[in-house]
Amino acid sequence: MFENYPKIRTELPAEFQKIYSEQYYKNREGKTSASFLSQKMESWLHRKVANDVKNTHNKATLEIGAGTLNQLKYEQSKPYDIVEPFSELYTNSIFKERINEFYNDIDEISDSRKYDRIISVATFEHILDLPRAVAKTCILLNENGTLRVSIPNEGTFLWKLGWKLTTGMEFKLKYGLDYEILMKHEHVNTADEIEQVLYYFYENVKHSCFGINKKIALYRFYECSKPKKELAKDYLKTITKI
Repeated sequence: MFENYPKIRTELPAEFQKIYSEQYYKNREGKTSASFLSQKMESWLHRKVANDVKNTHNKATLEIGAGTLNQLKYEQSKPYDIVEPFSELYTNSIFKERINEFYNDIDEISDSRKYDRIISVATFEHILDLPRAVAKTCILLNENGTLRVSIPNEGTFLWKLGWKLTTGMEFKLKYGLDYEILMKHEHVNTADEIEQVLYYFYENVKHSCFGINKKIALYRFYECSKPKKELAKDYLKTITKI
């Protein structure tokens, strides 16, 4: 199971490396016309994740891939810890003072630390060793905790058409480069692969889509509960020995 993990990220050509950090930040913050439009649509991702804390703010939360901390525009949860290796993204964020603990990797967090909810917005498609990360979430959740994940519908025709006609076109006009090369570098997991990992480690997995169904949609959201803790522990022990 999961023999193709950890994934190997394709190397970016030199001309892409020169603009990578700037482009990544602008996309996350909606600093370009296309990314601003995308962010308006992506608000669905953030709102779905925050839906369980509309009327309460005291659920201990861990966000995986917090980026520029833009999820905090949608919720007031505390304590609020984050996993984000790219610290440049949140250094100047107005929400930084609301963060309790900063981690570069989920493996840095002690197994004794427990959360009521673990969340992630448009991040699981980027994680090279996704089964390992999801297994760790099982260990870190409280008994009645939930993993709440929203993702782009990577691997489907509609998703590819969507970015090609917006960010991809804008990127080509500005830099003269093919945005698909950057997407292949960044998005190492498809939506179906992410779903497979979630179902493997969680007993209850509910999903919804921003679209007609899982195949004809731009985004997906998953709410996972009843983590298979023993399975997760055994999996983590197995890959640690390899």
